[in-house]
Amino acid sequence: MLKSIVVKDYMTKNLITLSPDMEILQAARTLVENRISGAPVVDEHGNLVGMVTEKDCLKVAFHASYHEEWGGRVSEFMSHQVKTIEADTSIADLTKLFLTDPHRGYPVVEDNRLVGQISRHDVLRALETLW
Repeated sequence: MLKSIVVKDYMTKNLITLSPDMEILQAARTLVENRISGAPVVDEHGNLVGMVTEKDCLKVAFHASYHEEWGGRVSEFMSHQVKTIEADTSIADLTKLFLTDPHRGYPVVEDNRLVGQISRHDVLRALETLW
């Protein structure tokens, strides 16, 4: 039964995304204003090109302490290597991944285009249907 439940049925679809050319201070402001710990970075075609987290934004302050320059582009501070999940991945397989990886959530892609995000909380919502 759990194998038949897939990620696309429980993922969050309306995401706050950032552009690689966006000013990093604006990206940090976006995270704070929306009370999120990170956001996917997408190009003009909707392809996932990275992720920016609160930790990445803290690098700006660290960088400024040495170079006395605040800011830069998101592309300079984002994580480029992002682990993703395909939309048709089973919740069972994703649950196994959550048990072995430290990540709390993953971007969901179809043909490298960002279509959503799935979290541990979303998996629990899916499991709730079986209880």
